[in-house]
Amino acid sequence: MSDKSPDAYRTISEAAKELDLPAHVLRFWESKFPQLKPVKRAGGRRYYRPGDIALLRGVKHLLYEDGFTIKGAQKFIRDNGVAAVAGHADGTQIQPEPPAIAERYAPPPGDSSPTVMPSSLRRDLSKTIKRLEEAKIRLDSVLSEHTR
Repeated sequence: MSDKSPDAYRTISEAAKELDLPAHVLRFWESKFPQLKPVKRAGGRRYYRPGDIALLRGVKHLLYEDGFTIKGAQKFIRDNGVAAVAGHADGTQIQPEPPAIAERYAPPPGDSSPTVMPSSLRRDLSKTIKRLEEAKIRLDSVLSEHTR
């Protein structure tokens, strides 16, 4: 965290350090998320306001923690608004249900490259599948007893 006041504007290098991201990622996200609009001063130097930092934190959480694709995160912002995303990273706001996994990981039309699913989500899916398989076995057992 910076020695600056929480209300102070941050340069791109300060914002990148605070978010633990390379500066080029912040510039790239600006091209993908039109809601990210840092103040630009003479010479094109960027200054991020506290709201910009909160939105960047939320976008980072959507992409890196929740496993959204860029398109999925764009849709989430469109559907839920900037405030929901800005509050998403620190949990200060109640969040709507995230999109279904199929929506989050569907490749864009015409994109045949495989989509990578985060390992944490793969583990959660594996646990869920195992529980469902166990439930199916129990249900099959109950059904077979009742049909005798």
